[in-house]
Amino acid sequence: MRRYAKKSQTRFLSRRQWLAMVGISGTAAMAGCLGDDDSGDSDDTGDDTSDDSTPADSDSGDSGDSGDSGDSGDSGDSGDSDDSDDEDDAFSDDDDDDEPIDELPEVSGTYDTVTSASFETLNPLYNTEAGAGTAIGRTIDQGYTFDDNNELFPLVYDMNTDDGGMVWVFDITEGLEFSDPYGSVTAEDFVYQIEEVHKSDWANTASSATWGGINIEQTGELQFQAELENPQLLWPQTFDPLEYPIPKGLMEPYVMEEDADGMRQDKELLELQFTGNLGPFVLSDWTRGAGTQYVRNHEYYIQDIDWGPELFNGAPYFEGASISVVEEQASRIGALQSGEADAASIPPERFQEFQDDPNVSMYQIPQPYNTIISVNMRDNGWTTGPGNLFRHMEFRQAMAMAISKQDLIQGVYRGRAQPHYTWQPRFSRWYPGDDSIDQFGSSEQYGEDLARSKAEEAFNKSDYDYRFDGGDLVTPDGNQVELDLYHSAGQDTERLTGEFAAQELEQNLGISVSVEAIDGVRFSNDYWTGTPEGGSATIDGEEVTWDSPAPQNPGPRSVHASEDWDMSLVFGLNTFPQNPLTNQFFFDGPTCFYNPVGYYPEFNAQELFQQAREAETIPEMKEAFDQIFINVAREQPYIMLTFEDDLYGYNPDLVGPSEIFNNGWDLPAWHFEE
Repeated sequence: MRRYAKKSQTRFLSRRQWLAMVGISGTAAMAGCLGDDDSGDSDDTGDDTSDDSTPADSDSGDSGDSGDSGDSGDSGDSGDSDDSDDEDDAFSDDDDDDEPIDELPEVSGTYDTVTSASFETLNPLYNTEAGAGTAIGRTIDQGYTFDDNNELFPLVYDMNTDDGGMVWVFDITEGLEFSDPYGSVTAEDFVYQIEEVHKSDWANTASSATWGGINIEQTGELQFQAELENPQLLWPQTFDPLEYPIPKGLMEPYVMEEDADGMRQDKELLELQFTGNLGPFVLSDWTRGAGTQYVRNHEYYIQDIDWGPELFNGAPYFEGASISVVEEQASRIGALQSGEADAASIPPERFQEFQDDPNVSMYQIPQPYNTIISVNMRDNGWTTGPGNLFRHMEFRQAMAMAISKQDLIQGVYRGRAQPHYTWQPRFSRWYPGDDSIDQFGSSEQYGEDLARSKAEEAFNKSDYDYRFDGGDLVTPDGNQVELDLYHSAGQDTERLTGEFAAQELEQNLGISVSVEAIDGVRFSNDYWTGTPEGGSATIDGEEVTWDSPAPQNPGPRSVHASEDWDMSLVFGLNTFPQNPLTNQFFFDGPTCFYNPVGYYPEFNAQELFQQAREAETIPEMKEAFDQIFINVAREQPYIMLTFEDDLYGYNPDLVGPSEIFNNGWDLPAWHFEE
């Protein structure tokens, strides 16, 4: 971990983790929020560094998943590939935080942002929503964040391990104070919160699923430790140990009565009245459905920490802040144009317009959610004829070879996206390197002849007589292969992506593709998930049993959703570049937790994930993940297309935003140019 100079010098998923697995359009689809075209944002601030936004859920700001693993006990090996791609800078800010500052900025103005959805709760113990996480984060910091080099940056506490990730020591920052009458923040507050609230069988908090099986022990007034069931070198990157400081005295009455409803509705928790010096602002008003207002916290503890940027000395640099709920995208953008808002998400088709507008500064923020074509390998997939060709790796490779990533990025995303080759973005430390992986759909691995040749390899493995007849791919009956491709209704970029892919598959593979819009909730319920039945199947000569089926993997390929479907763009997924172990939920064998498409790996995924889990050093873990992601690129369990950049417009006088994955990690230092 990069140490800052002093200023003078694997279990069940929680709901927030589950939401983090599903991409931007996917969460919108499941929430039924599809009318906002392609904004894709539940929070238009562009500075969210809260856990609830994407574990990740913090991947728009903090769950950018990559880089050195903070205090993970590694030897300092970066594990980076030698790619020369510009995305290598996705964790690096050109500004030098250690440069001396002649004079701190003036405190001035208010930082005003807009969001598309209202907040159901601001109770830190119960919130699981991204937008509300940002609203809470204006008033109270969580334990840590990740900086511009993606290294763990201690806020409320630091975390360290010296035994390979089995025991983690939490050192609480000195000088933290709750509001009266609760006094100083101590280790006792955290131990009580974890042991008596999160681990209880009655409270059902947002963190209730994250602390089971972990032994917690207070080891000092400002120190406690957590002993895990198994070593986890990347435990901070899972965001499981990320907590808000909550006063023991506030929680105690509800614990005594086991009163979950009372604690959920507690006024001090809901209105954040206990936050003391723990955040940059103090909540002054929360109008349900309209948003939140804040005033500057003059006592913000971060002014006194002896690590981090010197600009933190006078933070925050705004007299106040606000988050306004504005449902319509056009109105949110209008607020940015008029100066009523200092930040807003911008759709790709309007990026250049705002790039040329002197009243707006545009930023492209890399993020880990992908655009993929999901191909249905279950028995209700490949509706065009017998013998599901999607099940043959060579046919999935042919499809990937048939779709030009560069043309898609330029034509649909207007250059505001990056090619997606394997289950990590290029900026990730876990990306194996361009020279190590197949790059289907780019340069020498794109084109009609290549795609058709690879498809013929799949035909040779099929029990059915698929073949090319002239320009068409035909079924054993001699009819052209016809497939459907669903996209989320109201999502123009998804629709255009589908139309482009359909054109490419027609031209290069002779497949007729029907692009159809569908309500996201309906697709999730009737097409994507099935009733868990379990069962067994013989795979590569071995019997495999689904002992713990789930709606997203209800059993073998013979178990499936109620409706037939071929291909889908509805759900993009998180690639978790910060904590790639999370990808075991996608790829750790046929019975993995999340497998709606019925993918059976042809490489020994389970053994490699086990190697990664048991690794005692970061280089050992890197070696296992290199092999995993090389094989995932080769097998194309989903047809990987792009990583779309988050596009944000900011007030041009605002100093602080940067085009890095963890944009907003240093929000306390943001200020208006004098």
